[in-house]
This record gives sequence, C-alpha cells and structure tokens, in this order.
Amino acid sequence: MPRSIWKGPFVDGYLLKKAEEVRASGRNDIIKTWSRRSTVLPQFVGLTFGVYNGHKFIPVLVTEDMIGHKLGEFSPTRVYYGHSADKRAKRESD
Repeated sequence: MPRSIWKGPFVDGYLLKKAEEVRASGRNDIIKTWSRRSTVLPQFVGLTFGVYNGHKFIPVLVTEDMIGHKLGEFSPTRVYYGHSADKRAKRESD
C-alpha cells in the first residue's frame, strides 16, 4: 500500500542533510546510506548514493527517471543464479 499523498514522500532527515552538503561542496562523493526506504527526490539528481544491500554498498547514480522510487529498488539484495534443472537439461541436450 502506498504512502498517503498528504504526508508527502518519506526521506530520512540525515540523508537530506548529507545530500545538501555534498551538493554545496561541489565534489562528487558517494553518500553511504542504509536507508533503503527513503524516496528519491529531485534534489538527489546527479548525486551518487552507496545503498547498502545487506552485504556491501552498491553505488547508485540518481537520474531523473528514478524520482519517486525508493533507493532500495536500485540495490538488489538477492543473487539469482538460475534454476539448476534448466542447466541440467541444457547440459544433457548438448
């Protein structure tokens, strides 16, 4: 269920503060964050976030297409190796 419109998008306060500091400094630093639940705002466009996926920080360069989505959507937490049965069938047919 989506968040109520009247509440506005959720962003952790410290994340907004860090983004403003990086934008003001002019440097292109990676902003490390564990806040996968934060919504991407227009102020974040052009910044690089290191989004934690439970194992390591995945660098995510924010573009205009990402506005309104959550940071966690761009940092997958699971690795899919495929179905082992499919690999076995392919190996047998060769």
